[in-house]
Amino acid sequence: MHEKKYKWYKIADALRELQFGENNILQIEVGGKKICVVKTLNGIAACAAKCPHAGGNMSEGFLDKNGNIVCPVHRYAFNFNNGRDVTGEGYYLKIYPVEIKEAGIFLGIEEGGLFSWLK
Repeated sequence: MHEKKYKWYKIADALRELQFGENNILQIEVGGKKICVVKTLNGIAACAAKCPHAGGNMSEGFLDKNGNIVCPVHRYAFNFNNGRDVTGEGYYLKIYPVEIKEAGIFLGIEEGGLFSWLK
């Protein structure tokens, strides 16, 4: 199976530097992509800032009682483990890996992909 390769971006030196809103969601731009960094029940997660269903801004959403991120437009909820829409509609939200290390907090963006030859 193909192993994914990531380019890692440092997004903060420490967790306290991340300025989360009341909804525990922060939108940032990394590698030319708008990404939501989220303080979850289990730590930190990251996902695409745009809902795959209707393009809602996920940073304006909220976390439900199960720790899923919920789109503010139609209330579609997405699981951070796999990006799957838990309401069963078949949509997937792009999830980005986050690693907390001694040197800081890092977010991975997949290298290559379908259109990598365009670079």
